[in-house]
Amino acid sequence: MPPANSSILMPVRLSTIVASFAVALFLNFLPWRDLRLMPDFVALTLCFWSIRQPRLVGLGVAWTVGLLSDAGNGVLLGQHALAYSILAFLSVWLSRRILWFGTGLQALHVLLILLAAQGVALLVRVAAGNAFPGWPIIVGPIFGALLWPLVTWLLLLPQRRAQREQAI
Repeated sequence: MPPANSSILMPVRLSTIVASFAVALFLNFLPWRDLRLMPDFVALTLCFWSIRQPRLVGLGVAWTVGLLSDAGNGVLLGQHALAYSILAFLSVWLSRRILWFGTGLQALHVLLILLAAQGVALLVRVAAGNAFPGWPIIVGPIFGALLWPLVTWLLLLPQRRAQREQAI
């Protein structure tokens, strides 16, 4: 069974990956009203690139972006770095399987990966002495999974060839 979207994509540019992480960090640093209800845009971007480009984006990028996220949010240093590293590991490990499904089933896989990363960050937070933030914390990963088809479409946009080029 071939992958759901079998169109030929151009190779990804490193600048596209860097720009997508910059936009994701910017979105995460915005002062949202309730952070528990917002998806983690860096986690979504990291999950996407770890699945699509596991040789370019892996544990090292996850750790680095996690430390940047920790420093930018002013939280316990290493909290997001650990969570993003586990997210990247799971994404790379399951990447070949996930790519065989359409975006709907991919979103279910991504939901489980995002929940695992959120759980790790929650455990670190609670172990450091913070109070349990409540069950609405699972809403963010659910919104992230619902955004997965849109994120996939947006991040693959620079790689798509024009229709006339595909006919040649």
